Amino acid sequence: MTKKALVLGGGGVAGIAWETGLLAGLTEAGVPVLEADLMVGTSAGSTVAAQVTSGVGVEELFRRQVDPAFQVPELPRTIDTEALMAMFAESYDPALDPGELRRRVGAMALKAPTVPEAERRPVIEARLPSHDWPALEIKIVAVDAETGEDRVFDATSGVSLVDAVTASCAVPGVWPPATIGGRRYVDGAVRSPENADLAEGYERVLVVQVMEIPGQNELEKQVAFLRERGSEVMVIGPDEAAAAAMGPNLLDPAKREPAATAGREQGLRAAPEVAGFLK
Repeated sequence: MTKKALVLGGGGVAGIAWETGLLAGLTEAGVPVLEADLMVGTSAGSTVAAQVTSGVGVEELFRRQVDPAFQVPELPRTIDTEALMAMFAESYDPALDPGELRRRVGAMALKAPTVPEAERRPVIEARLPSHDWPALEIKIVAVDAETGEDRVFDATSGVSLVDAVTASCAVPGVWPPATIGGRRYVDGAVRSPENADLAEGYERVLVVQVMEIPGQNELEKQVAFLRERGSEVMVIGPDEAAAAAMGPNLLDPAKREPAATAGREQGLRAAPEVAGFLK
């Protein structure tokens, strides 16, 4: 049987909504996209990976994005997307040591004024229908703010699912680094918005990319890495309508309904191509 991996990239609350809608549309069209053997989740993608493997159906998860009566509370933040993109682009500068760049981002995150961890963590708790690691293998990526080393959390890590997702979603300068075992962790997108290379060894890898960072080709390199090792890879990102629905501030909770709806419509349109790839 063909081993399949689903890679879910980062992209704020709007990205969570779009990814959820996309998966709902694909599922409605009969594409078994959620029957992957592995899910790799980074930042927003870590939330979606934890949600779709929780036992709650994707239709219910979609409703939690589009119906205000079922939406969980979020902490709204206005983000300078261009500044954030520039920071992430700098972290992938091939001319500089990746560890040093990540340490710089981590140091900035540790000093930045944010809400307290005790205020941020309940938001993640509310997002996740289950706080237990699922039976399906999922990998959740974060970065040690002090050392710059990446950390891949899974069910064997001895770390709670809520803590792992909180760490992966700790956008530097926006949310507080998450404390786990005495270490502080920041968003897994500091390593890569997708971390698709963690799907090495899987024959079909579907990568859901929420945001493209100008001047950054990390995903291209990861796709090439996977293909060199025998994987077939497909990347799907927001179409024009979905990108417009999400808008420039990916952390705006008001974008959940339009982003999820646009994602679902895109999923329905993309279903034949995705189904053919996953066969």
